[in-house]
Amino acid sequence: MTDAASSSSDLQDVDLSVALNYHIIPDKANLVYQTIGVEFKERIIDPAIQEVMKAVSARYTAEELITKRPAVSTEMQEALTSRLLASNISVDAFSIISFSFSQTFTDAIEAKQTAEQNALKAKRDLDRIKVEAEQTIAAATAEAEALRLQKMNISPDLIELRKIEANLKAIEKWNGILPEVTGAGAIPFIGVGGAIKNK
Repeated sequence: MTDAASSSSDLQDVDLSVALNYHIIPDKANLVYQTIGVEFKERIIDPAIQEVMKAVSARYTAEELITKRPAVSTEMQEALTSRLLASNISVDAFSIISFSFSQTFTDAIEAKQTAEQNALKAKRDLDRIKVEAEQTIAAATAEAEALRLQKMNISPDLIELRKIEANLKAIEKWNGILPEVTGAGAIPFIGVGGAIKNK
């Protein structure tokens, strides 16, 4: 596993961890050991990984490095394969283990997601308020129409019927006791109850 530091095309710092499986081409092994020695990982492979990571990640934004990870991985593997083959080293497998970004960038991504969620909630709330307003308007329109139709149907006979209904309701509620005073300026029925009892 090798760690590499680079920058994305939008100038975000990117730290990568990659795993690389490789082998020396068997019939070129003696040449590798004669020209490079046994430190071929430190002298050839690690610098190649650093260069390839920098070159490839510079072509993608930080967001694309995450969303297009398979394409980034393929591009890095192809670049490493051709670069290491020149040194008689064959790439067997390549994997990006992790990407990490600066804390500032990570905080900005979280803030962006929070803002998008808040905007979505605000839109849903606005849509709900619009529906409720439309329902209120529809109910008010229906009530106004009902009142208009009632007004059109008012006749002297209907008014008389409503008066009779109101009187019947008042009679149903009456407890049988006459009031002592019937209203402003009226003469009170003082002692009427007693007079009725004396008869």
